[in-house]
Amino acid sequence: MDPVLTGLLKPKSVAIIGASATPGKIGNTVVKNLIESGYQGGIYPVNPQAEEILGIKCFPTISAIPGEVDAAVITIPAKFVVEATEECGKKGVKGLIIITSGFSEVGRADLEQEIVDIARQYGMRVLGPNIVGTLSNSDKMNASFAPFLPLAGKASLVSQSGALLIAMDAATYTRRVGFDKLVSIGNMSDVDFADLIAYLNEDPATSCISLYVEGLKDGPRFIAEARKATKPIVVLKSGVSAHGAAAAASHTGSLAGAAKIYGAAFEQAKVSQATDLDDLFDRTLALSLEAPMKGENLLVLTNGGGVGVLATDSAEKAGIPLHFAPEDVQEELKKHMPDFGSAKNPVDMTGMAGNEWYHDTVKFAYAHPWVDGLVILYCETAMTLPQEIAQSIHAAITETGITDKPVTVSFVGGERSDKAMEWLVENGIPAYGAPDLAVNAMGALREYGRMLDLANEKPYLPEKVDSALARSIIASARKHGRNALTEIEAKKVFKAYGLPITETDLAKTEEEAVQLARKIGYPLVMKIVSPDILHKSDAGGVKVNIKDELGVKEAFQTITKNALAYKADAFIDGIAVQEMAPWATEVIIGSVNDATFGPTVMFGLGGIFVEVLKDVVFRVAPVSLLEAEKMLESIKSAAILNGVRGEVMRDKKALAKVLASYAFMVYDLKDEVSESDANPVIVYEEGKGVKVVDARIILKKK
Repeated sequence: MDPVLTGLLKPKSVAIIGASATPGKIGNTVVKNLIESGYQGGIYPVNPQAEEILGIKCFPTISAIPGEVDAAVITIPAKFVVEATEECGKKGVKGLIIITSGFSEVGRADLEQEIVDIARQYGMRVLGPNIVGTLSNSDKMNASFAPFLPLAGKASLVSQSGALLIAMDAATYTRRVGFDKLVSIGNMSDVDFADLIAYLNEDPATSCISLYVEGLKDGPRFIAEARKATKPIVVLKSGVSAHGAAAAASHTGSLAGAAKIYGAAFEQAKVSQATDLDDLFDRTLALSLEAPMKGENLLVLTNGGGVGVLATDSAEKAGIPLHFAPEDVQEELKKHMPDFGSAKNPVDMTGMAGNEWYHDTVKFAYAHPWVDGLVILYCETAMTLPQEIAQSIHAAITETGITDKPVTVSFVGGERSDKAMEWLVENGIPAYGAPDLAVNAMGALREYGRMLDLANEKPYLPEKVDSALARSIIASARKHGRNALTEIEAKKVFKAYGLPITETDLAKTEEEAVQLARKIGYPLVMKIVSPDILHKSDAGGVKVNIKDELGVKEAFQTITKNALAYKADAFIDGIAVQEMAPWATEVIIGSVNDATFGPTVMFGLGGIFVEVLKDVVFRVAPVSLLEAEKMLESIKSAAILNGVRGEVMRDKKALAKVLASYAFMVYDLKDEVSESDANPVIVYEEGKGVKVVDARIILKKK
């Protein structure tokens, strides 16, 4: 583990700069909390006006403290923090926990940066500023102004919001979801989410890392650290209703949004995304206690048909639809239920099920190799005691000796059921107050299992790439003062990365157009080529299905006339003469250079699916071939590529390769390309490949 971060988050001694003898002040609360949490390290209040605070000797400056100081909690006004940082550096402090506000959140980014610069000179790390502090059960340390340590557990939470962290601290007791550490991260002037993921991944007291994220400063580094983590990560992302800087010069730019791109990035980083605070707690509980679900076979056991039906509906929504158990499994299950029970799935042992039936059924089902995950439901009855049912379930799971298969539980009833579920959680089995919550938790465990399958995939590298040619084309456009490539230039860039473009060339005169037509062959498409006209169809700048020389001449004249009518001062390079690819299924591939995550590739079906339904998916570039294949399956209209209503299967293998090559292209050109589109891309039947019909590249402004 990083020794400096260890000194900051697991310090052997803590100084409180700005400690106060006045109850209610933050400097007093931090000292009080350290004492009351049972912290065993050195506690050193720093205040030149006090002899002692809460019975502990006070020091006038941090330099007056004898011996080493690992961490300094700073609570003094912002204007004095720079000087205090310098003093801490000279003292050899490892890290600063800056509770003080009044920095970048109020426009004083300069003051914040000055603190970070000084800290780096001395090899210190900075947590904050503008934070609550940090809490750790395993270290018996509450170095914050949160009122108490959270309910002890195996997860750790990092929160960008201090107020939310305090609220969640209290909620750990009502929700019965335990945490070892709560870390407030605030302005992230130095220590960020990626740092803490790396640290907590090596922390023996943490089995699951939970995050409340408002924004990331370095998206690619976050993805890299999360992908390396061997522990599950749960995130609740707020502020996804708008995407600050997206332009709309391309279709992709207009479709990109914070929610879609963050969601894609989290999936690639094998991070489980919660929908709200309740879901964050529910997922954290499951992922902190259980192994991932590694297959698709979920079995539901219950003593009531109603909750079984509710679980079946929830399983469909959670992405783990139920399948009937094999005959041999059903035959064994029937031994533990009356004739009117059901062994199919969900398994209804009926209201007659008692401790012994639950024990034997759970033990058999959990150990059977067909079962990849087990959800156990119980409706409280007059004939059973919830605590005894809970103990039977726990004993059955324990007796199998299996630790790599997940189980979740839901008891539906009153206070006795609540206490029984609390006992189950304390004994390592996640339990929830409603069937859908138990199933959703299993869905999170299955989602994590699927993410692990992709985690070790390497980005796809096209076989033949001419990066130098692509960059020379871009350089030429920049030399002429343009921030958009013409279609022909864009296609040459695409071709340099192995993308299958339609044959296209530029004609500046009618005669050149006729000569190109003879060379390419009919039928043809002709389009305006102008840096001032990006949306060619809007300008009447496209003619299709041209079948002879007369049609070529007429199209040349009409397109030129329409373009000048659309934009009189448009600079016209000429007219593109292009082979007319046979029509099939139309898709769009594109990219944006996202402010947080960098080059991000998009995929969707063309036409109404992208224009109206906005049925698209995103991934941060580059991507593996398997990730590209998954993108094809992730859109709502994926069935169209599989062939529906008599249509043939489309060449998804070739399309995935093109998509992965495209992602590599925009990643390789990340310093040059702002947005791009390959639209449409025509996908032919299986084995017949794809064709990129149109191309657009918008350059980054320099």
